[in-house]
Amino acid sequence: MSIVIFGAVFVDIKGYPLAKYIPGGRNVGRVIQTHGGVSRNVAEDIANVELRPTFVSVVDESGTGTDVIEKLERHKVNTEHIIRRPDGMGTWLAVFDNGGDVIASISKRPDLTPLLDVLDSEGDRLFAEADSIVTEIDIDVPVLKRIFALAQKHHKDVYAVVSNMSIAMERRDLLQKTACIVCNVQEAGLLFSEDYSDVTPEALEEVLRERLAWAGIPRMVVTLGEQGAVYAHSGGESGYCPSQKVDVIDTTGAGDAFFAGVTIGLTYNKSLAEACEIGTRLAVSVIATKENVCPRFRPEEFGLPTV
Repeated sequence: MSIVIFGAVFVDIKGYPLAKYIPGGRNVGRVIQTHGGVSRNVAEDIANVELRPTFVSVVDESGTGTDVIEKLERHKVNTEHIIRRPDGMGTWLAVFDNGGDVIASISKRPDLTPLLDVLDSEGDRLFAEADSIVTEIDIDVPVLKRIFALAQKHHKDVYAVVSNMSIAMERRDLLQKTACIVCNVQEAGLLFSEDYSDVTPEALEEVLRERLAWAGIPRMVVTLGEQGAVYAHSGGESGYCPSQKVDVIDTTGAGDAFFAGVTIGLTYNKSLAEACEIGTRLAVSVIATKENVCPRFRPEEFGLPTV
């Protein structure tokens, strides 16, 4: 069938300075509004490799909710399980510096408990036909527990995407049931209660192997920004994936695109190293594109099956 993704939709409001950014000052710039949300981004990124994912989420009943669904459908995302509810979407407000990095943000999370209705009525069919499952690990606990129960019942791998590690840390029992976790180096530090800010990629690779065995997590990839990413399989494969040099326009969504690439690779039987290479290529295409519009790829470019 496809990769099935569970998670939230956000409206992203982003401000960019037109001159040198002054912390604490009044900065003249431009403000744009786009569709966002980690899982929504991942669904679109997977669709940009023409793999026709299924997205299960909640949107509101406004024109913005309609726009979200119509855009996803243009990308060939299956949206039949998106529920419409009043105030169904979250909001992310962010300010960027001159280098395209977020320097401050505030978010309002939506209520995703209506997804329980979908899981109760259509869950068995969705999971039986899925190639793999993606879920935000920090969404509502009853929804998460139902997702993992159905995944276990139908023997499907679950790939965990993190949007808030402080919340995800409270779900370590579920993290242990994931096929792979992808997070950045700051989030990895939070998860393992350590500071990795000055650790080299080579040293972090060794640390990651040890921590996974201790934490009972099967596989993990840690992104290091412009330094690339390190990956490890508990008791198995580990390594380093270098980044690709590009002119940065906006780093928003790069982590989501990287996660999408890793998930695609592992779902369709690539090694961790190969999956990270796919993730790097997708992330680079987002970073170097205006308004984070990821170019489309053919599955054959990555040695993937066509859907």
